[in-house]
Amino acid sequence: MTQTPSRRTFLGGAALAALAAATATAPATAVSAPSWPTEFPLPDGWLPEGIAIGSKPYAYLGSRATGAVYRTDLRTGEGKVLYPGGTGQVSVGLKLDHDGLLYIAGNTGVARIVDSRTGEAVKTYRLTDPTGHFINDVTLLGDRAWFTDSRDATLHGVPRGRDGEVRALPLTGDWTQTPDVNNANGIVGTPDGRGLIVVKSSPGELYNVNPRTGHATKITLVGAADVVNGDGLYRIGHTLYVVQNRLNLVSVWSLDHPATTATLTRTITDPRFDVPTTAARFGNRLYLVNARFTSPQTPETTFNAVAVPL
Repeated sequence: MTQTPSRRTFLGGAALAALAAATATAPATAVSAPSWPTEFPLPDGWLPEGIAIGSKPYAYLGSRATGAVYRTDLRTGEGKVLYPGGTGQVSVGLKLDHDGLLYIAGNTGVARIVDSRTGEAVKTYRLTDPTGHFINDVTLLGDRAWFTDSRDATLHGVPRGRDGEVRALPLTGDWTQTPDVNNANGIVGTPDGRGLIVVKSSPGELYNVNPRTGHATKITLVGAADVVNGDGLYRIGHTLYVVQNRLNLVSVWSLDHPATTATLTRTITDPRFDVPTTAARFGNRLYLVNARFTSPQTPETTFNAVAVPL
């Protein structure tokens, strides 16, 4: 593991203990006003895939083109580049912590931490070799930010709000790695805060993973055979939202208490969906970014994000 020097003092002691008790799925308490825009543009050629929203009405969207991060005011739809990225950088999944640190899945074997208030690059962790790996998504659970690798049966745990070593967590149990396709993709914590839910995009399965041992238990699906093309995950209580990108829908599931069974309750579709990849919530809305994977991925291609009612 290599790290870039940090110009920010990380948390420790009692502050870290309090931080570890929080999870990334705490809902925003404010209610989105009806007059707020339900669609907002991104710069041409942005190549977005991830979106993160915290307790304030701002969305953070990463760029696969440059690794940059764009911040949009949900009240107005206006935004600007927060973090400029750089040559060879990629930003895919993002999660915003309570202390303002933005954890970014960097695809090319890295995890990056950016200060959401200043745009400063705080720290970069080397998780694995760049070749043959795809660091895809991230969630916050306990004292770590957990990253998926879509091309390897391993999760990576980065210390949250403090210096420390990265933990590599091999997936065992029911998990089997399918070659030459994306496997582990979206990730969220379980309702009890003790486990991780990971979606396997191909062939479309959900798993409950023990973050201490890596043992993965396949979640039984009721009401549908699979969650094929499952990408980003978002959870509110026992309700799990699965963004199924190329199907242009979000499937909504009710989890049982141990999160070993998920029952389909409804699906969300919208004519504005254009291969949505990831979702985040503010108030009574779900915000999704359109990656437009079936359209030309050029510097002139237009991109946006849209909001739908929960």
